[in-house]
Amino acid sequence: MTIALWCVLIAGLMPLAYAGIAKAGDKSFNNRRPRDWYQSVTGYRRRAWWAQQNSLEAFPLFAAAVIIAHIAGAAQAAVDALAIAFIAFRVAYGICYLADIHLARSLMWAGGLVCCIWLFASGA
Repeated sequence: MTIALWCVLIAGLMPLAYAGIAKAGDKSFNNRRPRDWYQSVTGYRRRAWWAQQNSLEAFPLFAAAVIIAHIAGAAQAAVDALAIAFIAFRVAYGICYLADIHLARSLMWAGGLVCCIWLFASGA
């Protein structure tokens, strides 16, 4: 199993981490109506939920990019490096989201997107 494929697993689990951050320590969380609860929270909890949603949205493109790079025979070192960079950008994205640093968050989002595009192109 390559490093890049392990990064796909990490990216797939990242939304769960943000959900955990949103819910941790809040006694008002109602598992019968979690979406209602998410709509009621504010501050970092709401931003953690948004980071969770965006991580779910970013995952398919990243997973497809890694798989396509593997199938296309891209250099493994480059694929691994881009996958690690994607994870780093997405972790930084989440930190910026939680801290409400909007410009840096957007730059981290763009960095992750560039990694995905580069992964697709690496096998060409």
